[in-house]
This record gives sequence, C-alpha cells and structure tokens, in this order.
Amino acid sequence: MTRQDVVITGIGLVSSLGEGPEAHWQVLSRPGATPVVDEAAFAPYAVHPLPAMSFDAQIPKKGDQRQMEPWQRLGTYAAGLAIDQAGARGLVSDMHLVVAAGGGERDVAVDEAVATALCATPAAEAGAILNERLATDLRPTLFLAQLSNLLAGNISIVHGVTGSSRTFMGEETAAADAVRIAAARLAEGRGGIALVGGAYASQRWDLVLLYGAGGAVWRGPFAPISARDGAGGFVGGALGAFLVLETAAHAAARGAVPLARIAGVATDATHARAGGASAGAARALWGGMKPAVGGRLGVLSGMTGVAEARAEEEAFLAGLGAAAVRRTGSLLGHGVEAAFPANVALGALALSRGGFYPAMDPADAGEGPVDRILVTGFGQWRGEALALLERAA
Repeated sequence: MTRQDVVITGIGLVSSLGEGPEAHWQVLSRPGATPVVDEAAFAPYAVHPLPAMSFDAQIPKKGDQRQMEPWQRLGTYAAGLAIDQAGARGLVSDMHLVVAAGGGERDVAVDEAVATALCATPAAEAGAILNERLATDLRPTLFLAQLSNLLAGNISIVHGVTGSSRTFMGEETAAADAVRIAAARLAEGRGGIALVGGAYASQRWDLVLLYGAGGAVWRGPFAPISARDGAGGFVGGALGAFLVLETAAHAAARGAVPLARIAGVATDATHARAGGASAGAARALWGGMKPAVGGRLGVLSGMTGVAEARAEEEAFLAGLGAAAVRRTGSLLGHGVEAAFPANVALGALALSRGGFYPAMDPADAGEGPVDRILVTGFGQWRGEALALLERAA
C-alpha cells in the first residue's frame, strides 16, 4: 500500500505568551523574548500562567464553559483555533480526534484533610483511617469530573467533531503517541483529516504538589532550563495545543495551504535514564526515521529541565549536528501533555514563515533559517519522542 504524505494545515496554540500562531510568531521570532512567570501564587514554585483571555469566541455557550474544568476549556479553545486556521469547519463530521490528556482536577480540600488526618494517626492505624476517609469523602461525581476523555467529549460537543475519537494518558509520551498515531492513520489511508493535541493548566495546586513531591518541579526563583542546577526540575507552563493534520491529497483537493509536512514521528518508552540509555533510544529512533541528508536542521527541544532527562537529551543533541537548537521550555514552560504538539506547532509555524527562532535559552546555539526541524520530547520521567518536519511542497 502506498503511504500518503501528511501535512499540517491548522495550528491552535495558547500559552503564557498569547494565543494563536501570529501572536506566538511575533513574540518568538524577535530576539530578546522574555518569559511570563508568576513566582508568587504557588511559591516556592514558579509557573507560566495563562494570558488574560475570553473563551466565548470558541465556546459560545456559558453553560458549556461552566461544566468544563480549566484544562478542558483551554483544550477546547485551542482545538477551535486549529479548526479555524485550517478552514475546516465544514469538515468536522469527518474529522478524526486524537487527544492527550491527564487526570481531571482534584478536590484539594479533601486531599489536605486526608493528609492532615494521616499525619495525626499512629502508623499502625493509618490504613483504617485512610479507608474510612476514602469511603466518606470521595464522591462518584468527583470521579466523573476527572475522566480524561471529557476533553475529547467537549471538543465533539462544542465544535461538532464526530469522527473516531481516541484519548491517550501517560503524560508526555501520551502526547507524542497521539501525534504519531494520528499521522500514521492518515498516512495509511484511514481517513483524510484529523485533529490532535492536548492541554495543561499550570495554575493548579494539585499538580504542583504532585510533581513537586516527585522532585520534578523547579523550586525557587525562575531560571532558564540550562541554569537549573542540581536535580533541576520543570516550571509548569499553561498550554493548549492542537493541530489539524491532513493527507496532502485531501488538503490539495480543497485548496488548503499546508504549513509543513510531517516526515516522520517516532516514540519509545525507555525506563532507565542512567548510562545513556535514553540518549541511545533517541539515536535509534532518529536512525529508524531515515532522515534525508542535506539542508540545515533546526531543533525545537522539549527539554523539561529535570536533570537526568536533560543530561540524556544533551548527549543526544551533541551528536546530531544540528545547525540550531532552541530549548522552548525556557520561554513556554513545560506543558506535559501539551508540550509535544505545541513544539510541533511552533516547528510548522517557523517552516511556513521561512525562518527560525532566535535563542530562547542561554545554552541555545546556531542561527539562521533551517530547511527541516526536529522536535524532541524526552519527558520529565521517561519516554523519548521525535518528530521531523519539512517544508511543504
């Protein structure tokens, strides 16, 4: 079976820097861009917050907005932006939907009450107390509000996307697999158009504490990724990122202008970080993609700032021979399930504008336009992912 070329025709992107591809290009294409950071609300942890925005343009019914959690509103809004840029409102009934999502928002008051009770309980009685509190404090409706596939459901309801629907969980790897599988299905001829992406709300105490307890969050005043010494850590970044993918033939038939071509997407889930295992897995992925030789290669790195993952990715990048490397997390923060599609969106944006981005981090090297862009995602715990983008024909 002949594989079909897959192109990106729509970008929906919201971050602390603004909303939409034009706003991001205006900020990121100029030297000296600075991050938007809130160091007070979740001290001692910094976050990149959402910009001031109204959801009415993409979610017109207030009732729909009220029943969504913030991360769902953010994702549904970004999905609408992507559909609009692709000019695909009339194609939503045939559009396949692939979403990367985390769990819903927790009841922080309940979590705090349970933790307080356990701290005041002798260890021998902790199990009984925990079971009692779980039985009395948790509600069925609380669990229903946490269902990850509610983002896909809300996109279907608000935007009318009624093709097949898939939701992936598993943090950064879920996002990379969502892009990989959406592109693979189109390349294999199982559809002509798809919507893929994810969302992450950084301004949530439950997530800050969850990742902070695991040592994954940068503690203290904000610092760019390359300056996060010791164990490092990520700074959470509010992100909503969706892409409209199409086969090149489908896009051409309706006169859509492609922003970039997806030359390949590959993922792995290496468990070990020490000893170069993760860097080796990424090299194997890169070799398996059989990248074409020639032309200047730019890299948009999804580096989180967590020390072990950062060291592994730096080792991979050192042997890549890229003309320019940009660590986007120093300006956007880390958007977990939305990070990989956001960087793919930025790659497609740069290729469509015929340029690349100035340095985003003090360690960024190289300059000038590029012909191809490699998007990387090593995650903050495990999982390697690459996406290679080329200029659309």
